[in-house]
Amino acid sequence: MGLFNRKKGGDDGSGAPKKEKGSWRRPANTAFKQQRLKAWQPILTPRTVLPTLFIIGVIFAPIGALLVWGSGLVSEMSFDYTECELLPPNNGSSAPDGNFVSMPSSKYNYKLRAADSSAAHNAPEWAFLDRTGSDSVAVGEERQCVLRFDVPAAMAPPVLLYYRLTNFYQNHRRYVKSLNQNQLRGDFVSADKLKGGDCKPLGAIDGKAVYPCGLIANSLFNDSFSGLTMPTDRTQTYNFSESGIAWPGEAKKYASTLTYDVSLITPPPNWQRRFPNGYTNDNLPDLKNDEHFQNWMRTAGLPTFTKLFGRNDDTKLLSGRYEITVNLNYPVRSFSGTKSIVISTVSWMGGKNPFLGWAYVAAASLLVLLGILGTIRHLVKPRKLGDMSLLSFNR
Repeated sequence: MGLFNRKKGGDDGSGAPKKEKGSWRRPANTAFKQQRLKAWQPILTPRTVLPTLFIIGVIFAPIGALLVWGSGLVSEMSFDYTECELLPPNNGSSAPDGNFVSMPSSKYNYKLRAADSSAAHNAPEWAFLDRTGSDSVAVGEERQCVLRFDVPAAMAPPVLLYYRLTNFYQNHRRYVKSLNQNQLRGDFVSADKLKGGDCKPLGAIDGKAVYPCGLIANSLFNDSFSGLTMPTDRTQTYNFSESGIAWPGEAKKYASTLTYDVSLITPPPNWQRRFPNGYTNDNLPDLKNDEHFQNWMRTAGLPTFTKLFGRNDDTKLLSGRYEITVNLNYPVRSFSGTKSIVISTVSWMGGKNPFLGWAYVAAASLLVLLGILGTIRHLVKPRKLGDMSLLSFNR
């Protein structure tokens, strides 16, 4: 019977050889799949390792020294004005000399270039002006902080004016995604689509599309700064240009004209003081030419960051006592942050940043030290290469 007439060895009568168990997983017998390709397998010996440590250390040392020297060419002054609004307010049109008080030493910092490091300076002073409710004051200029500070030594152009924020996490995932690139390019995006997109919860308000939508645009930094004047001679002002402060190509991300009907869009909630009656055909924001907006939309990767506000590429900032007025509009104390102004020059390596140079110097010192210790160890107690007696199973 066929039921009991089975052939030995599991032959099914087809004549095909039995496939070995697991053979379908075996890679092909090639040099690549069997890992037989030619490869460089260095043998680390004192003769190769020790010279390598010295060579890398010798290369790193001058690079680090060059970077430290480049950073030393930069002068930088920073002034934290966060608590200026806590000073006794002055309600006049200007801050009289009697209202100025010295800033605490923890609120300012001078990092002058190496050639001017010994230049003396007096403590900065500040005063707070509060003209809230006055009809004669422009919107955004009701509350002001006036800073007086010394420029100990002349600063060659370009002279840059930055603002610095701390404890502001622009790198939060939901914050970074909270925009609509199509809308920023001028394309029509419906309120319903914005409401359910990345811009939520600031995509639409009362059935109108928020323009520009999202958390980044809504939190736009809106403190502003005057030029620098001398308290003894206010007829001359050292001005900062607000053009050329954004990265090249940023303007390509934005449109100056919209395909929207103005009646279908509304400003972000935090822009209401700037547009109290909403948008009209005459007051639409020109994002393509608003470089402050473009800088803000380029989110920072760390909670402490600086963004360029203005620059002077032509005129030297002479030494002396200067005054700058800050229009206070941006709240930071609610999230335990701070805001500062930074006035800086640049060198061939950029702004003031000695860390990278000292990191190279430290790495070079460590490599040379390891090379010296390894050389001493090799000379005092050399080890024979390939000594089989040192294997654990031969001991």
